[in-house]
Amino acid sequence: MTEPDVKLLAGEPGGVGTLLRAALPSLPVVGRLPGVRKGSASAFTGLAYRRPPVTVERGQVDAYAAVCGFPAKDVVPLTYPHLLAFGLHMAIMSDPAFPFPAIGTVHLENAITQHRRIAVGETLRVQARVGAPMPHPKGTVLEFVTEVCDGDGGTVWSSTSTYLRRGRGDDTAPAGAAFPDVPPGGPHWRLSGDLGRRYAAVSGDHNPIHLYPLTAKALGFPRQIAHGMWSKARCVAALENRLPDAVRVEVAFKKPILLPGTVAFGARPVEGGYAFSLSSPTSGAPHLAGRTTAL
Repeated sequence: MTEPDVKLLAGEPGGVGTLLRAALPSLPVVGRLPGVRKGSASAFTGLAYRRPPVTVERGQVDAYAAVCGFPAKDVVPLTYPHLLAFGLHMAIMSDPAFPFPAIGTVHLENAITQHRRIAVGETLRVQARVGAPMPHPKGTVLEFVTEVCDGDGGTVWSSTSTYLRRGRGDDTAPAGAAFPDVPPGGPHWRLSGDLGRRYAAVSGDHNPIHLYPLTAKALGFPRQIAHGMWSKARCVAALENRLPDAVRVEVAFKKPILLPGTVAFGARPVEGGYAFSLSSPTSGAPHLAGRTTAL
């Protein structure tokens, strides 16, 4: 899995230092300083990071499961390994070679492939990489590919996170994945105002848009919004007992979920799995669309 040009992430992934480095390029004047200034998008061809082997700890898994609606088990929730890679994504975004600031980079889509269940107590190797920017109708997208391997080197879990940088778009570029329409025929979930802070505590994702009304307003939102990966996890938790061990789960993140707020879940069988959605129960505005596919 590891290649000679892959950087080893030292220290705690996603720590305060990494988050600070990710924010600095967005600051006036500071963002132009040597060592902080971002490289050229046209010259960027890719970057990869890995972390030292990590053992899955029960306390962390149980805390994550409780926030996202999963039952406590001896295997990790399907979305949990994303947390093991989040610090690598932040390290890539905060690297001076990466051409865009982390602040303002929007998580557009996420696709997870689980080859088998991962047990609590397993030791895993985690690596993330990103390639050159690609055109999108609304700007530029970058695909972060994560690979999680077991002690024998076999891939047990992988994902692709697609991030958007808004700007001059290309109308001829692909607009992203399409999903079956799913009406909101399931339960309504009432989300508390502190959900973003509780998910940040277990995930390490302390983006200010998720934390408080004041910090969210500073970045253009009327109040704090839910993490996209929380919304995916909550949907997967609702479907978990119907999913096989080997499965692919793809989602597109639509309109932000304002906190506090209420969302309506919907799901229906499709060929090979389920299609699902989250939407506003009052306006019908879509928050998330996705589907599962058995492997």
